Amino acid sequence: MNYKIILIFFLYLTSLLVADEDGKFSITRIQYSGGGDWYSDQSSIPNLLKFIDKNTDISVEIIEKKSKIGEHIFNASPYLYLTGHGNIKFSDYESIALRNHLLSGSFLHADDNYGLDESFRREMKKVFPDKEWVELPYNHKIFNCYYNFPNGLPKVHKHNNKPPQALGLFEGNRLIVLYTYESDLGDGWENERVHNNPEEIRTKALQMGTNIVMYSLINYE
Repeated sequence: MNYKIILIFFLYLTSLLVADEDGKFSITRIQYSGGGDWYSDQSSIPNLLKFIDKNTDISVEIIEKKSKIGEHIFNASPYLYLTGHGNIKFSDYESIALRNHLLSGSFLHADDNYGLDESFRREMKKVFPDKEWVELPYNHKIFNCYYNFPNGLPKVHKHNNKPPQALGLFEGNRLIVLYTYESDLGDGWENERVHNNPEEIRTKALQMGTNIVMYSLINYE
């Protein structure tokens, strides 16, 4: 049995542990206050889930879920996604709820859609005041657990023309928050006509998104 068959079987088993009641993996988009467009890139998550459904053996729920931070978050998927362009604001209660949800085994992928960086870092400091962002090196397994990205995150949009960074917050050895900065993966997942990204860029973005999902399920560390 080769490595990829073993990986797929393990992914199937672990996905059952974080699946919804119908046994399917799902992604919950986080709705936040502060004025930022938490709802941006509306075709992105369904497209990513369709790509995962087509190219892996993970059973997925194609329709994204949405949840406000607070009491509703505990009914959300273990896999959370946050994006937007503008300001983010967490109340003290929301900060505690998000912290408890992540420490209880959930995973958050935050994707900078250009404009949320300052407020996101500020608000995450309220969630985890004692944690610091760690840049993931190119040899981290999130970059090669299914598709191979020897140079780290793909660059979808220029923004400030800085190199893309994969930044993480850890609880022990477990990656609990991934922040993809200056990459804009969500734009790369969108329908082609939205941003007119080349097919090669869209494919790389979808492949990287698949790696992030798979890594969150396997949690190698």
